[in-house]
Amino acid sequence: MFHVMSEKADRLRQARMRAGYRFASDAANALGVVASTYRAHENGQNDFDLAEAEFYGRKFNVDPYWLMRGAGRDQANGGATPPPDSVEVEEPNAEFRANVIGQGKKIPVFGQAVGGVDGEFLMNGSILFDVMAPPILSEISGAYAVCVSGDSMSPRYEDGEICFVDPERRVRRGDYVIAQIRLEEDGALLAYVKKFVRHNSSELVLQQFNPAKELRFDARTVHSVHYIALAGNA
Repeated sequence: MFHVMSEKADRLRQARMRAGYRFASDAANALGVVASTYRAHENGQNDFDLAEAEFYGRKFNVDPYWLMRGAGRDQANGGATPPPDSVEVEEPNAEFRANVIGQGKKIPVFGQAVGGVDGEFLMNGSILFDVMAPPILSEISGAYAVCVSGDSMSPRYEDGEICFVDPERRVRRGDYVIAQIRLEEDGALLAYVKKFVRHNSSELVLQQFNPAKELRFDARTVHSVHYIALAGNA
């Protein structure tokens, strides 16, 4: 049995080399098989069956029965397989079209280059740039985006990442939100990208990751809490 496996392995190696693959790994990559599996067949460690021989035969252009038993046409030594009957192929019906223009809408991205200690930034209406709204927000009135400042919410949100905001969706515990807070009367709005804990008549509680802590704001200072629908690089 070992002698037979050795001869099959030797014929497989011959077929591979005559097909132009210098190394077994090159052949395995071209065949789309695991390199260790192919090498085990070629070095005689593992036997291969007729189905595998037919696969190798098609790829190396040799008779699978020659690989199995040394009989049949040795196509590696000049034998040939009759070409398959030609098949009429219809002309492709695809066509190039003009670029799609005007689909979707752009939304503003708010933020600033450097955030505060807890990653907050001024929400003063200054637009950094516009981005195309993702499909989930394309029909949402007032949708916008914010640019994360700092690493206070890492690894969930990284510095410079864009958060896309749905101001119409109801916020629930565990959601990620952007909260706009006015700490002083007539003062500027500060925006925080955080995890929502709770919001009641007395306070808003948000969770921060880095460093881990809870932020608490008097309910009277809360301007809005909006749901972050998704995030990524613009």
